[in-house]
Amino acid sequence: MSTTGRNLPAQPGTADREIVVSRTIEAPRELVFEAFTEVRHLSRWWGPDGFTTTTRAFEFRVGGAWDFVMHGPDGTDYPEWITWTAITPPERIEFLHGESRDDPNAFESVLTFESDSAATRIRMRTVFPTQELRDEAVEKYHAVEGGQQTLSNLAAYVAEHLRKGAGS
Repeated sequence: MSTTGRNLPAQPGTADREIVVSRTIEAPRELVFEAFTEVRHLSRWWGPDGFTTTTRAFEFRVGGAWDFVMHGPDGTDYPEWITWTAITPPERIEFLHGESRDDPNAFESVLTFESDSAATRIRMRTVFPTQELRDEAVEKYHAVEGGQQTLSNLAAYVAEHLRKGAGS
């Protein structure tokens, strides 16, 4: 899926391997960026509706990793591993995401945070190694809906916890 229905353009050469979701969040981008970069926040909102997250290790720096388990509403555990590949505060985060450090099916994600007056437009672009892996993520794991729900959970968390305390 090359767009989310919001007519976001696909990148040349990757359209058949990517998913793009985006959302405007009513908060300054520094707060939205903070929610993505500090584990005390991230573990509280990450994932689709009904999922919870347990962090095993977290080091937010280029080359650092987030080792975590997502717990599905049906009790299924999903081991996850993210390695941060590029960080430009508060504008952009790039990472490799798989089930483990050496996952051959890991996918690349780029998050951009764009100021829009007092709000932030966040865009999450994910590129899979193959179209088949992208299609499996969409069909079996409902990746588009899950990405939209994850950004919705982020928006709710920022509104409830970060805006009130200005990052506390």
